[in-house]
Amino acid sequence: MDYWIKFRRVDDLSVSGTGTLNGNGASYWETKQAPIITSLKLERVNKVNIEDIHSINSKKYHFTVNNCKDVTFNNVHATAPADSPNTDGIHLGKSDNIRISGGNLATGDDCISIGDGVTNMNVTDVNCGPGHGISIGSLGKYKDEEDVRSIRVTNCNFKDTDNALRIKTFGPSPPGLVSDITFKNNTLNNVYNPIIIDQHYCPDSKCEGGDSSVKIRGVKFIDIRGSSSKEVGVKIDCSKWHPCSGIELKGVSLTFKGKPTTALCYKANVKFIGDKQIPSICTWK
Repeated sequence: MDYWIKFRRVDDLSVSGTGTLNGNGASYWETKQAPIITSLKLERVNKVNIEDIHSINSKKYHFTVNNCKDVTFNNVHATAPADSPNTDGIHLGKSDNIRISGGNLATGDDCISIGDGVTNMNVTDVNCGPGHGISIGSLGKYKDEEDVRSIRVTNCNFKDTDNALRIKTFGPSPPGLVSDITFKNNTLNNVYNPIIIDQHYCPDSKCEGGDSSVKIRGVKFIDIRGSSSKEVGVKIDCSKWHPCSGIELKGVSLTFKGKPTTALCYKANVKFIGDKQIPSICTWK
């Protein structure tokens, strides 16, 4: 089985309380090519509320949401060591009208990972770190993936994470679309990749390499402030076949050791809106 606890084809579900799910994952993390096992899995569930639950040391994912609608996570916590593999806090796919509010997600992978087919999602007041940040993707690994659109990430805090606000797609890839994305009023502390769009994502040597065919358009970074752990604070690395369009940065202020960060851009229509932004211009590679 790929889960510990699973709810499938249930409507009007509520799971709440101060209980803890302990996946006892330490020995499992050492197993090579171990399958993804989720502590709490939601599949084809509508109108669900998950509240105040703690998940620690999951074997892989803490929570997954697939083919669901009207899902709320409120004050949910996920904890695993920074070096624990694939221990995503909340992973979502093919789901609509998702609300994630509050809670602390400290994992060895993405705090929240947003897969294909996720629409109308709001993430607010989440504390993330350690981990890989909040990621849209990876996308473009399979044929016929569904569009990702209308995603909002606001008032979240990132500390000591590998990434903060990320969109990643495989290159090469089948066609796809990411659109209408807003990251707003988020605070970063010592983040390695504060703002990153990566359309040449290749996590291992098995990748073919190349440019993605996933289109990315209408992405806004508004009032993103804090510190980077390297000089490049913004990296927009898009596909030469389908350049990113409508990328906007407004009220961004990212520093490295007290000095301004830089922005590295490739094949993207990027606008810096307003004065006194850090960084304020792209270096084109």
